Amino acid sequence: MTPRAKLTFLGTGTSHGVPMIGCRCEVCLSGDRRDARSRSSALLEYSGRKVLIDAGPDLRLQALAHGIDSIDALLLTHAHADHVGGLDDLRVYTEKSGSPIPLYGPPEELAALRGRFEYIFAEKPYVGGGIPKIDLRPVTEAFDLFGRTVEPVPIIHGEARIYGYRLGEFAYVCDASRLPADSMERLKGLGTLVINALRHEPHPTHFSLEECLEAVRILAPRRALLTHISHRLGHKSASKGLPLGVEMAYDGLSLDL
Repeated sequence: MTPRAKLTFLGTGTSHGVPMIGCRCEVCLSGDRRDARSRSSALLEYSGRKVLIDAGPDLRLQALAHGIDSIDALLLTHAHADHVGGLDDLRVYTEKSGSPIPLYGPPEELAALRGRFEYIFAEKPYVGGGIPKIDLRPVTEAFDLFGRTVEPVPIIHGEARIYGYRLGEFAYVCDASRLPADSMERLKGLGTLVINALRHEPHPTHFSLEECLEAVRILAPRRALLTHISHRLGHKSASKGLPLGVEMAYDGLSLDL
């Protein structure tokens, strides 16, 4: 990707967010702003376009915090609540533009999305309130998005098969618990890799920190940033043990790609 591309981490937390409701642990009570994590999402900007990666339940506050006044497309990793809970907030953008937002993602996940947001996608017009205009675009192969090639990369999330995405030398992988061999090959030769690291302890549907670092070691990107982080990992303490070229992302972090 050219240096004119920019990535902003809108959220770097898990489905609970950090601080977690009712928790009094050290990380949840931390005064370090990097430990305050909204649900995972990112904004990719290039060629004058703004591409949202996932639309979690914190989207409204994330958009206000970063002054996001338009969204041109959305890349969806999967249809779990912490990645799609903010879908209704997209209506302010479609009301403003008058055009639907193209939403790309795995066919099975978009089918699930259609069921969970029936009022948005129902054939019979919804009466009683505004709805976002969303153009669902199931993808299984690489496609062009505003002049750049986007490659869906299948990843395993527990028992589900979801997507990460690669654009040139950048890739975004979230909620992985395993990377198939073919996907590992697709993710080699990266300049920047964003990848999930939940906690130290193993988890059935997400990489632990150690599993994440092993994947990073094999893929060998020039730079790796960790996201989808739980309250089990404090930013400062977890950062101390990371290999060279690997760092903890945090809400609001922006970088040129």
